[in-house]
Amino acid sequence: MELTLERAKELNKDQVTEKSLIIHSLNVCYAMGAMARHFGESEDHWMAVGYLHDYDYEKYPDEHLQHTEEPLLAAGVSEEDVRAIMSHGWGLEGNDVEPLTNMEKSLYTVDELTGIIQACARMRPHGITDLETKSILKRFKDKRFAAKCDRELISKGCEMLGMELAEVAGLCIEGMRPHAAEIGLLGTEAGTEE
Repeated sequence: MELTLERAKELNKDQVTEKSLIIHSLNVCYAMGAMARHFGESEDHWMAVGYLHDYDYEKYPDEHLQHTEEPLLAAGVSEEDVRAIMSHGWGLEGNDVEPLTNMEKSLYTVDELTGIIQACARMRPHGITDLETKSILKRFKDKRFAAKCDRELISKGCEMLGMELAEVAGLCIEGMRPHAAEIGLLGTEAGTEE
């Protein structure tokens, strides 16, 4: 049975409780929805995988993805979806699950890219509501901005997808924008800044 967003939220409920991690899960979820649309795939399914991608991170930040596979398979998540989730950590210690499908490559790429988008939107008076791709490209070049976001990984992901950074960033913004209020990106003028 295909993983639904509703089921993903149920599974994450007790695992992901920190506000910043919930917002990150939502950012990736909405970006994945836009990527699914681009590839003509099921939005709800891709969003569910995106939402669930950091299942074990809060409890095991130093052992990320080492406590994901077994519990998710036991909870009835398909091997295909668990593999997609595992693949976003390709290159982490002990993780050799290479992203091969469009879903896997998308998750691998947008996980880091949404961090740059969020950081950029948070600095703007109108947040993500009027954020343009060119702002992301400019910030992407500045290694000090959102320094924890791995630019090399994002570039590698775009290459694997056969897409330009501008196109992927544009799709992520498009996916996240309708949910600006929920993800706290309405901007400084809306009084949503923490």
